[in-house]
Amino acid sequence: MTAPTITRPDEVGIPLWPRDVWRRDRSSLAPRTTMQSALGAGAVAALTLQTTAASVAYVITGAAVVATAFTTVRPRPTRFQLATAAGALALLAVAAVRGADWLVALCVVASWVVGSIALVGGWTWTGLALGSLALWFTPARVFGWVRRGRSRLGTGRRIESGRVLGVAAVSVALVALFGSLFVSADPRFGRIFEDLVPDMRVSNPVDRVLLGAFVAGVAVAATYLRRRTPRFDALAPGAGRPIARWEWAVPLALLDMLFVGFVAVQLPVLFGGDEHVRGTHGLTYANYARQGFWQLAAVTVLTLVVVAVAIRKVDRRRRRDRRLARVLLGLLCVSSLVVVASALHRMSLYENEFGFTRLRLGVMAVELWLGVVFVILLVAGIRLSARWLPRAVLASAAIGLLGFAALDPDGYIAARNVDRYATTGKLDIAYLQGLSVDAVPALDRLPEPARSCTLIGIDLGGGSSGFEYNAARAKARELLAARPVGPCLVSSTG
Repeated sequence: MTAPTITRPDEVGIPLWPRDVWRRDRSSLAPRTTMQSALGAGAVAALTLQTTAASVAYVITGAAVVATAFTTVRPRPTRFQLATAAGALALLAVAAVRGADWLVALCVVASWVVGSIALVGGWTWTGLALGSLALWFTPARVFGWVRRGRSRLGTGRRIESGRVLGVAAVSVALVALFGSLFVSADPRFGRIFEDLVPDMRVSNPVDRVLLGAFVAGVAVAATYLRRRTPRFDALAPGAGRPIARWEWAVPLALLDMLFVGFVAVQLPVLFGGDEHVRGTHGLTYANYARQGFWQLAAVTVLTLVVVAVAIRKVDRRRRRDRRLARVLLGLLCVSSLVVVASALHRMSLYENEFGFTRLRLGVMAVELWLGVVFVILLVAGIRLSARWLPRAVLASAAIGLLGFAALDPDGYIAARNVDRYATTGKLDIAYLQGLSVDAVPALDRLPEPARSCTLIGIDLGGGSSGFEYNAARAKARELLAARPVGPCLVSSTG
């Protein structure tokens, strides 16, 4: 019997049986251009990427991997794949402009997830979740793919463009690798070498070779996923069976009554602000801000589940069912938005009273993103269609993280604390000393000796030119060169 097939626009004719999730073809060979391009990507990583310091090399290495995966094999990428690949590179580009290690690490992990999804696509929650882990599923398959194709590297009489690029990449890698070692050994030769090639020092060749091998392996695995794309959507649950109207309407109506009752009773608490905190015995700003955050996170997840299940159970062929579902689900999402607004308001009061920190700013960012998710759910309820919902939530998370990076968290925190110091005279010097180079422009506005005390702990590690370039470090070095850090003569206050 023929297996049933999916009828989505970009997945027509893909078998649904789990055994066919991976399209097996034991005669498949890794293309020669793929292997050569992957070696080139590995060489780029080995020569330019310093994992201990944020730099432009992250996005350069990512671009080499993306080029290998999307230009050396067919089929042609879909618009979704191109958009997500661009998003993955944009997340890596954060390492070129921000110096906060925690932010760069978060963006690199997110880039890996988004990039993995770009390779395999997906429409469902199951497809996107498994797609984000796709690269970890491939080592055994990739090994056989490469083993069958490696013999092709030495066959054939024609000199193809791919072979020329491969030879060029290997040649440049060898010259740069050994040249960098000679630079470290002899300063005189180093001056001559630096005038001829970009700065690509190799102080730890073994680690660099391992890093290059890892990136080359990732490039090959990414290309394999593009060539033999697994259809993880095939593992998603099938279409739901509609049920009687009262079976889904009664639970939703009761849940809406609970939400509306909670919002109505808690209005003085939710938006009471300073008066509510100061007028309530035993209530502090810290407790006031934290109240509801974890509950809010749980409500978001549960509401997402409720909407997803409800849409599967509504008989969308009946007009009355569609209208009732829109009203009930819409009221649920609107009530949740009120709770989100309250949480943002309370955290804002807390930060105005005690100053900004990474944790507090991160909490606000997460709460704001949860509000966006509720809006997406509201639109899904109106349209009574959730097919696009997983991709919309993924896009909102990626765009939200890029927006968070554009805000410049460490710089924003420093600026707000500097403003607070100007009005209250309070400054947590010990905390500000732990910020990254992103905070230097804001901290440079402080009067002495507070300025020098906060800047003493700023780490300016990493290069400032070539492949080690980072905009935040370059700006910090420029400011500190103009006004060097002096002695610290005050203690922390706050």
